[in-house]
Amino acid sequence: MAKNRIAASFIYTLDDHKPIRNGFVEYDDDGMVIAVGECEDPASEERFLEGAIVPGFVNAHCHVELSHLHKKFRKGTGMAGFIDQINELRDWAGHEVKTRLVKEWMDKMWADGVSAMADISNDDSSFPVKAVHPMYTRTFLEVFGSEPHMCEGVMKDVRELNAAADAAGIDAAPTPHSCYTMSPQLLSASAAAGLARGYLSYHSQESMEEEDLIRYGRGAMYENRKRSGMSTPPVTGESSLKYFLDRLSDAKQGPYDEHILLVHNVCLLQSDIDAAKDVMKNVYWAVCPLSNIFIHNALPPVPMMWANGLNVVIGTDSLSSNDDLDMVKEMYCLHENFPQVPMNEILVWASLNGARFLSKDDVLGSLTPGKRPGLVFVSNLDCNGSFTAESRSERII
Repeated sequence: MAKNRIAASFIYTLDDHKPIRNGFVEYDDDGMVIAVGECEDPASEERFLEGAIVPGFVNAHCHVELSHLHKKFRKGTGMAGFIDQINELRDWAGHEVKTRLVKEWMDKMWADGVSAMADISNDDSSFPVKAVHPMYTRTFLEVFGSEPHMCEGVMKDVRELNAAADAAGIDAAPTPHSCYTMSPQLLSASAAAGLARGYLSYHSQESMEEEDLIRYGRGAMYENRKRSGMSTPPVTGESSLKYFLDRLSDAKQGPYDEHILLVHNVCLLQSDIDAAKDVMKNVYWAVCPLSNIFIHNALPPVPMMWANGLNVVIGTDSLSSNDDLDMVKEMYCLHENFPQVPMNEILVWASLNGARFLSKDDVLGSLTPGKRPGLVFVSNLDCNGSFTAESRSERII
């Protein structure tokens, strides 16, 4: 099999913590990395790119089936206002339109260098695309239901959806959405179903409205639920993450070896980190910075997360709360707002940690000989190899 070689100003291998300046990657026709190293003479390289070569990205939180909502939402409405828009607009498109747009955006993500995705689904409109697409996906079948009597019916429906995913050859499992859209019974039942398959994804501490709802039984989200005639979760006086841990223990006694993804973490506190790490042995923490800015102009406490050595991953969220599904833009947002976090670390979050969450790090996530992570070229870097507002990515292989 032919051996190919490409070189660039920076090679981010991610299997150590320092990029290679003026480095090369050798790979075979199937995309398997053969070797990486420093160029003896960059000027003599046949293919030398001014920029960085990085492993394929892992979009660790996406709702690709909501691609029909692109450019339809107002920004800065807060979570309560965002939920109102979701309820109003999410069903405007039929199954065929949704499937077509899923393919368009998955193709774009693939071309931009996304090799794998942890995706949220509420129906089967993404299944025909995922079943044949080169991008690996693990699908979390998200459930909602604020009334206790709904639990049995909702779980029956999601089991049927899971059977359809299984039949299509898609890795999938039920998962709870969040504290504010579910009865305690449904939260525990769906968490139990996800844990039984080894993976769980959960929207956690996305806004202060969520925290006010759980801690104090007040605020915009509480009023939104009451106006709609919906039951609200119990008031605990504790954070919404600690409420989730309580519901999780009702589903299954910890400690938990399963891979658990906590998504958003905008209102995360040190006490929440300590409580989660005490019982979750494979917990990952997703940040979706552009979505958080879109909805309520806030960002998670990234320096604290980094200082705690958390397994941070990066997602784009959906086109209802983002203008694009561009991982480079998410990374630049993090770099711009938290310059103390090294670019290499941000890339670990965008590639290797996501692969670890999906249990695909034997193949994806780093430019390690023997892996097939995908090779991605990122252009328009600064002199230190960090991303800029003009940085763009494209798949090499």
